[in-house]
Amino acid sequence: MNIDLFFQSLGQQNVMIIGDVMIDAYMWGDVSRISPEAPVPIVAITQREQRLGGAANVALNIHSMGANPIICSVLGNDDHNKEFQQIMYGYDMDKRGIISSDVRRTTVKSRVIGNKMHIVRVDEEDTMYLNSNDEEALLDRIRRILKQVPISAIILQDYDKGVITPHVIDVVTELARKKKIITTVDPKHRNFASYHDVTLFKPNLKELREGLNIEIDDSSVESLQRDLDAAAQVIHKRQHIDIIFITLSDKGVYVCDFRSGKHRSLILPAQLRSVADVSGAGDTVISVATLALAAGLPIEEVVSIANHAGGLVCEQVGVVPIDRQRLMDELNEA
Repeated sequence: MNIDLFFQSLGQQNVMIIGDVMIDAYMWGDVSRISPEAPVPIVAITQREQRLGGAANVALNIHSMGANPIICSVLGNDDHNKEFQQIMYGYDMDKRGIISSDVRRTTVKSRVIGNKMHIVRVDEEDTMYLNSNDEEALLDRIRRILKQVPISAIILQDYDKGVITPHVIDVVTELARKKKIITTVDPKHRNFASYHDVTLFKPNLKELREGLNIEIDDSSVESLQRDLDAAAQVIHKRQHIDIIFITLSDKGVYVCDFRSGKHRSLILPAQLRSVADVSGAGDTVISVATLALAAGLPIEEVVSIANHAGGLVCEQVGVVPIDRQRLMDELNEA
C-alpha cells in the first residue's frame, strides 16, 4: 500500500454526508465540594467549548483527512443553528446542504467534566422523523448538489434523530445507483432494515445484535467469526449490501466482502493503545473507510486504515477528528 499516494489523492474527493448533525458542547471545571441541595458534585466551570458532532463530526474527519465534505442535514431555526454554522465557518466547510426548519430544534449534547471525570450529559433534541416539507426540502437540496458537484461517495450517518427517514434512504440510494456513487452507512436500530443496495454497512456489535435481534458469541475469535459470518449472510441476502463492516470495540473490526460473488471475511484485532475516550471513534472509522474505498483500495487495506484511525482518536478525550499526519506516520511505520 502506497500510503503517501493515498493521502495525496484525497484532495480530489468530494464526499456528501447526509444525517443527524449536532453540537457537542463541553464544560470543564473543578470539583471541590458536594452540593448542600442534593448529593451531587458542584463543578466550578473554567472552560467551555463547542465542537461539531454527529454527522458533522464525520464531515470534520473527512475535512481533516484533506478531502472535501458537503453536509446535508436539517437544523432548527434557532440560535444553536447559528452557532453550528459559525463553527463550520471556522473550518471553511461547505454549508450549501444545510436546511433550517421552523418545527425542529438543533441537537445539542452538553457534557460537564469535573476533575477530568465525565459528570453528566444534558441533551437538547428532537427525534421524530422529518415532516414531509422538511424531507422534500432536504432531498431537493441533495439533488441540486449532485448535479453541481462530482461526488466520490455518500455517507448516510444515522444518529436516530429523524433526519434520515426511510424515504430519504430510498431516494438517496437510487440517486447514487444511477450516478454510480458508492454509499456507506453508519446505522441505528430504527432504520437498520431500511438500508438496501448500499456499498458498505457499518454497525457496531451492539447495533448488529439489536438490528437482527440475535446473539453473538464473542467468547473466542472462532465463535465470533462464525456468528458474524452468519449475520453478514443474513444482511447481504435481505438488504443486498456489498460489504458488511462491523466495529467490535476492544476486539477490533470485522469485514465481509460479497463483491466477488463469494464472501471473504476477516477480523482485524484492535491496536494496543492507551484508551482515553471512545466517543466519536465510529465517526472516524466510517469516514476513513469511505475515503479508502472511494480511492479504490483493496478491502483489507480499507479495513486496516480505518482500524488504525479509530484507535488513534480513542487516545483523545471527547469527540475529536482524526489527525491526518499522525495517521500517515503510523501507517508508514506499520
